[in-house]
Amino acid sequence: MRFFNVAISLFAATSVILSGGIAAAQPTGMDGSYIGVGIAGGVTSGGQGNDGEVFGGNVQGRYAIPEASMSARGAVLFGGDAAAIMPMLTVDTPIADNTNLYFGAGYSWITDEGDNTPLGNRNAAVITLGAESEVSDRLIVYGDAKWGIDAYENSSADAVSLQGGLGYRF
Repeated sequence: MRFFNVAISLFAATSVILSGGIAAAQPTGMDGSYIGVGIAGGVTSGGQGNDGEVFGGNVQGRYAIPEASMSARGAVLFGGDAAAIMPMLTVDTPIADNTNLYFGAGYSWITDEGDNTPLGNRNAAVITLGAESEVSDRLIVYGDAKWGIDAYENSSADAVSLQGGLGYRF
């Protein structure tokens, strides 16, 4: 009986140790650069009556910086009467094979300040959080949220926009 208990204990301990090595395997994430198109929806209002939520589209791109877990990104959100053009720098974290979570910051320039976009109507600093995944050979699915800080004229309100789309990895 004592041998049986020792054998079960060794088996359990070995299983825990070996499975710990498997669980510690790091996901590879997604590498490469892409350009994509999709939808964009502003979910906030500046409270002035003429600066409500705007639904439109987006064009987004990622340039993966070699040998770094960072990317240079660009986005154009259009809809309403103007477009928001944003360069951004993000930190990319692999969360699964071919999938990244990213977090970063940039700046939003409005093509015609005072006119609505999905991300407000005034130039503003922007924080972004999103995810991207390669779902088949060279096809990327992405989605993110952008927070424009103090992004409305005549208001101290912030703007939030949600984006999603498909991209081509190159």
